Amino acid sequence: MDLRIFTEPQQGASYDTLLSVAKATEDLGYDAFFRSDHYLAMGDADGLPGPTDAWITLAGLARETRRIRLGTLVTAATFRHPGVLAIQVAQVDAMSGGRVEFGLGAGWYEAEHAAYGIPFPADKFPRYEEQLAVITGLWNTPAGEKFSFAGEHYTLTDSPALPKPAQDRIPVVIGGMGAKRTPRIAARYAAEFNAPFQSAQASAEQFERVRRAAKDIGRDPAEITFSNALIACVGTSDAEIARRAAAIGREVDELKENGLAGTPDEVVEKISAYAATAGTSRIYLQILDLHDLDHLELIATRVMSQLG
Repeated sequence: MDLRIFTEPQQGASYDTLLSVAKATEDLGYDAFFRSDHYLAMGDADGLPGPTDAWITLAGLARETRRIRLGTLVTAATFRHPGVLAIQVAQVDAMSGGRVEFGLGAGWYEAEHAAYGIPFPADKFPRYEEQLAVITGLWNTPAGEKFSFAGEHYTLTDSPALPKPAQDRIPVVIGGMGAKRTPRIAARYAAEFNAPFQSAQASAEQFERVRRAAKDIGRDPAEITFSNALIACVGTSDAEIARRAAAIGREVDELKENGLAGTPDEVVEKISAYAATAGTSRIYLQILDLHDLDHLELIATRVMSQLG
């Protein structure tokens, strides 16, 4: 089971804070550091000192880490033109020596679009599909050849399709719980499919939809990694668990019901249930208190060590 650290910097985090978490992620043996791609805090958080851009952050971390994978869960297709985004992600991949993974979603948080003057189109999903076609098409075009695309929303003419990523194929991460369009798109584009904040049973059902969609287009479902994102709140005692829950404004019982909360042994048991029920092979641990690096160390030494 791969364990990855997943952060939500829009809730309030500077680049220096993210750097400290990323370095701890690497030093403690986690597989990857991922972050959300949002520009506005959610809930009661004040969001101070303000948002950090996902791909600028990852560009910095690409030069200040050496081993861990780096990516977004997920970039919003509404934020950037696909040609520009393809350049940005390919550049960060080169800066990292080929460690980038690219999560892309249709975009959903209308308030952040209004707050920063970003258009929030009604036809987000068709645009999202075209973005995937454009971005992967640019990356996959052989050097020296041109890429053109004529869609309803985006048109590219004789693009040199540069720069190229360091990897032959940047892994594309697609997620969501839509029953029809999402599995179909994942079957075509995804190296990994993620079920965010879902139960093991709901994840199993969605993963099966993706597997069926892959088979329908003649793709081996075994080529796709299946993962979950789940909030983490781990402690060695009831008091420590309660303290960590309070620090993020959540209740212990709710966290145990909907996430990975409890003692290390309890969390190992729940992760194992995801593997057995859904076939999950990767977990993104949503860490909301980015100053509690002891939390990351506890999970590494007492949870990750038991999962192999």
